[in-house]
Amino acid sequence: MSITVVGSVALDTVETPAGKNEEGLGGAATYFSLAAVHYAPIHLVGVVGEDFPQAHVDLFRNRGIHLEGLERAPGRTFRWTGRYHADVNERDTLETQLNVFEDFHPRLPEAARKSPYLFLGNIHPALQLEVLEQVKPKFTALDTMNLWIDIAQADLRQVLARTDAIIINDAEVKLLTGRANVIRGARDVAALGPRIVVVKKGEHGCLLFVDDTVFSAPAFPLETVVDPTGAGDTFAGGFMGYIAQQNSLDLATLRRAVIHGSVVASFACEDFGPGPLVTLTPERIAGRYDKFKALVDF
Repeated sequence: MSITVVGSVALDTVETPAGKNEEGLGGAATYFSLAAVHYAPIHLVGVVGEDFPQAHVDLFRNRGIHLEGLERAPGRTFRWTGRYHADVNERDTLETQLNVFEDFHPRLPEAARKSPYLFLGNIHPALQLEVLEQVKPKFTALDTMNLWIDIAQADLRQVLARTDAIIINDAEVKLLTGRANVIRGARDVAALGPRIVVVKKGEHGCLLFVDDTVFSAPAFPLETVVDPTGAGDTFAGGFMGYIAQQNSLDLATLRRAVIHGSVVASFACEDFGPGPLVTLTPERIAGRYDKFKALVDF
């Protein structure tokens, strides 16, 4: 089953204790697509500028990602610059240039509209609503951020009322609900519409809330984290990709999807940019999945 993802495709400049990567391939839709394509066909919907390297477009195509929905608009590509601290869980955004992304209004081609699975990347909730007006998928999940909770919460709540799942971090849960307790906050988020709430907790893993059940999974332990940029989007790609591959939403599938999301995200952190996702193989995913099972089996 195919997935349509709508979100940013960017050029990132990232500095971490391990080094610096200038104007590398980035963006939420990029990381999601390169993770999810290991499981299911992907339709990428986004916008880039005239300066976006053709090599990156070729990379997407070579991975089998459908690009009919990727627009090339006059102007410069969306850029993000960030610096991570010695504790890579902390980072500073140094510069954000929206460029062509500022005037982006998603237009889904016919094939993308027919996908049974839809992921709304971290874009303005008003744009997420524009997408929902164009499609009627079997399953919709979304990402958001503290900025939209602060300045566009009314639109965000409309989106939540029309989606099946949200992938959100613990700080965003507290901001959206006013709850200091993440478990109570997640239940309040579910009451806004999504039956499935995945709460990311960084190096401490994540929590999956489905109806009245809770599933907890750690992050895969890594000795060296080179660049955690895009790890959350990569997690979402593995999570959604596995669900689409299995074409099932039962609790057992959702639990395994969380583990697949964590496994694929762990690979993304091992080098700068999404390069590790490009060279990933099913055998390596399966091998780390087995290690993950041994890690939590008691």
